[in-house]
Amino acid sequence: MEVHIGDRVAEVELLSREGTQLSLQIDGQPFNVDLVLGDNGGCSIIHEGNSFNAGIVRGEGGRAYDVTILNRSYHVDIVDPKARYQGNRRTAIEKQANRIVSPMPGRVVSIPVAEGDRLAAGDVAVVVEAMKMQNNYKVSADCSVGRILVAEGDTIESNQTLMELIL
Repeated sequence: MEVHIGDRVAEVELLSREGTQLSLQIDGQPFNVDLVLGDNGGCSIIHEGNSFNAGIVRGEGGRAYDVTILNRSYHVDIVDPKARYQGNRRTAIEKQANRIVSPMPGRVVSIPVAEGDRLAAGDVAVVVEAMKMQNNYKVSADCSVGRILVAEGDTIESNQTLMELIL
């Protein structure tokens, strides 16, 4: 998931969880922490033998937080890639672009179409796995497949063009 802390954007992935022990990857760097959430909106974090206490106030919608740690306050927004994808999809429904672009990094799971295929609105053009979830990238209007720019199994980046369409 993408985490916005003020002007900073971090890519955070939960690798494993056993009780209060978390294994995370933040911007590609591994972290192991012991995290205990308190009833009063606070939490205790132990990382490499150092103990930190943080106050957490949850904002509306459960994706925004105000966090106070070491006498400093930060506004934190959690961006769910699936929600971002769906938001991008809603925008695409208004007008089909001439290409399919991945809104997030991931891996191409399948491409159920071939160049030259005719697609109807709602047809799946490519399936991408991101953060252990599969996302079907569909077309929102009738079109044809132009060039396919990726292959099954490819690792893709955010904003990468996956396929060109002929409207």
